[in-house]
This record gives sequence, structure tokens and C-alpha cells, in this order.
Amino acid sequence: MSKCEFCSNYQYDDEYDAFVCYVNLDEDEMALFLMDKFRDCPYFMFNDEYTLARKQ
Repeated sequence: MSKCEFCSNYQYDDEYDAFVCYVNLDEDEMALFLMDKFRDCPYFMFNDEYTLARKQ
């Protein structure tokens, strides 16, 4: 299981019928992402849907 599956930027796209990273990666970052070597992503945001509920 990759770290991307927990990221809020990694979402399902109906047009591609697949999960996609919605961050605009540069050419080098995209190459690492496609080779599954993109570790410690600086754009990672944990997909925690309860963050807002905890603040209430």
C-alpha cells in the first residue's frame, strides 16, 4: 500500500477511470511518481475527513 492512497490530493477521476494525483508535479517528480519511487512527498496531506469535526 503506497503512501499516496492516504493523501487528499490522490483522488478518483471518472474521465480516466483511475486514481490520479491532483498536484501539478514537474517532469522529474512525475517520473519518480510513475516509477513508484516518490517517497516523502512534500505535497502529502493526510486525507482526514474528521479534521473539521474535531474543531467543533
